[in-house]
Parts: sequence; C-alpha cells; structure tokens
Amino acid sequence: MLYLGIDLGGTNITAGLVDETGKLIDKKTTPTMNGRQADGILDDMASLCEKLIEENDITIKDIKSLGIGLPGLMDKKKGVLIYANNLNFDGVNVVKEMKKRIDLPVYIENDANCAAIGENTCGAAYGDKNVIYVTLGTGVGAGIIIDGKVFDGSFGGGGEAGHMVIVADGELCTCGRKGCWEAYASASALRREGRIAAAKYPSSRIFQKVDGDIRLIDAKTVFDAADEGDEAAMNIVHDYQIYVAIGLVNLVNIFQPEAIVIGGGICARGSKLTDPIIDILNTRVYGGKLKTKIVVATLGNDAGIVGAAMLGKK
Repeated sequence: MLYLGIDLGGTNITAGLVDETGKLIDKKTTPTMNGRQADGILDDMASLCEKLIEENDITIKDIKSLGIGLPGLMDKKKGVLIYANNLNFDGVNVVKEMKKRIDLPVYIENDANCAAIGENTCGAAYGDKNVIYVTLGTGVGAGIIIDGKVFDGSFGGGGEAGHMVIVADGELCTCGRKGCWEAYASASALRREGRIAAAKYPSSRIFQKVDGDIRLIDAKTVFDAADEGDEAAMNIVHDYQIYVAIGLVNLVNIFQPEAIVIGGGICARGSKLTDPIIDILNTRVYGGKLKTKIVVATLGNDAGIVGAAMLGKK
C-alpha cells in the first residue's frame, strides 16, 4: 500500500508518494504564493497529488490515505487549521476541503510534528523515544516526541517553540509578539540582518554578491559571504548561531531529549551549522555537559512529507 504526504510551507507546497517503509518514491513541488486565499492553495495541493498518481502509473485505489503537514495551531479531530501566522488559512477545515478534491481518508498534523515523525520513522532519530525536531526555515517550528508519541499539549498547540521569547521586547515576530525565537533563528531573520548589513556596508561581500540589489539577499547569500571571509556576514552568522543555541539550550534543559534534529533549508550547512552550536550548548546547558545528540535531518526537506504520509499508517 502507498501513502500520499503533503508539506505545506510558507514558500513551497510539496507532495510525495511514500511506501510502507517510509521510502519516498516521487515528489512534486509548486510555489505556495503566500497571501492567496486558501482555495487556491488547496487546489494546488490536490493537483500535485493527482500528478503523482498519474505519472507513477497507479490509481487512487493504490493509495491508503493522504496526510498533510500544516503550520500553526489546529484541531486535528475536526480537521480545522485554527491559526497559522504565516498563511491565510485561519479557520479552514482542511480535511473537509481536501476530501472534496481527492477521494481519500485525510489526516492533518503540525508540519514540524510531521518532520519529527519522519526523522523518527526512518531518519536521523530512528529508534529514539524522546526526540525534538527543529525546523529552521521561513519560520522556526518544533515537533516534540515524548516516549514515542507526538506531544500536542492539552489544546492541540503544544510544541510551538519558535514562539518562545528569547529577547524581551526584541524584534517583532510574525505572530505579533516581540522577541520570539523565530524572529532570530529563522532564515527570514538572516535575510533581514543581511539586508540591513548590505545597506550599511556597500563594500561588503553581501552587497556585492547581489550587485547592490539588496532585495535579492537571502540566508544563503549571508552564509556564502561569511564563508568567503566577509566581516559583516561573519558577525551576522556568529550572532545567528548564538540565537539558535539559546533556543536549543532551553529545549534541552526542559525536555532532555535523546536527540534534537535540525531541519529546514538551513540544515544544508551540515556540520558548519551544528559544530559551533554544539560548542555553545556545551557551555550553557544545565549541568555543564551536553548529553543530547544534535544532528542534521538525514531526510532533509523530505522529512515533513514522509511524516505526513505516515499519519495514515495504522
């Protein structure tokens, strides 16, 4: 039996065809074009699934279920996405709407939880009972698995670590509060700081790499400039690593998981990201010695697709 999984992100919608073992057979991606009404995005999600079925020479009868990873707070029993600060989806019954478009059992889960399930099923945290998955992307999400089960809290919104405050009255977050971890540890935060630095230092490599068009600066621009020895970029990356580590220290001290898996686009940095963060953690965790393993997601950006697909595997 096969499964469909969808990862709905702020930048892209990705759908995948997954087998019983969690192996990703094929996937399709299209831009989210954030800001649109929900109907257009739901239509795109269904279209991707239809293309996967058609191009892999299978039928809907070969698919057991469709799982969808969504950002934000949801009522999984009712199938409703209650609130998502990065999408125009508040109050949408995603399960009901998707069933109108594709005739399958539909399950929803927080996107970071899906990624945690994926990495715990067949990725970097395979076999671990207590795992936290942290995604560093457009925003910062976290999926928490305790004793092998996803932690939702009492009201379906547990695990929103990206919105713990790490700087009182700090940068404005997309959620409306100030100083959230997301406002400092996301790719969006790196982009913001890169653009500020480029405007201030036109002689910097950050500025030069985009030929002076600071609108083109993204997280990769900053990392690449830092790797080339640009002082402004190196300072941004240094501060960024500290901010990421501060959030991870809080998670380690509260949960003491066996593993923290870092995913999202920034995880492509591999050990360049994790090594300095581990050094910081070793000086800041309670007790003075880090026991939790800090690893990069082995499924990469596919973790959320795999985890979403596995929602229907009973």
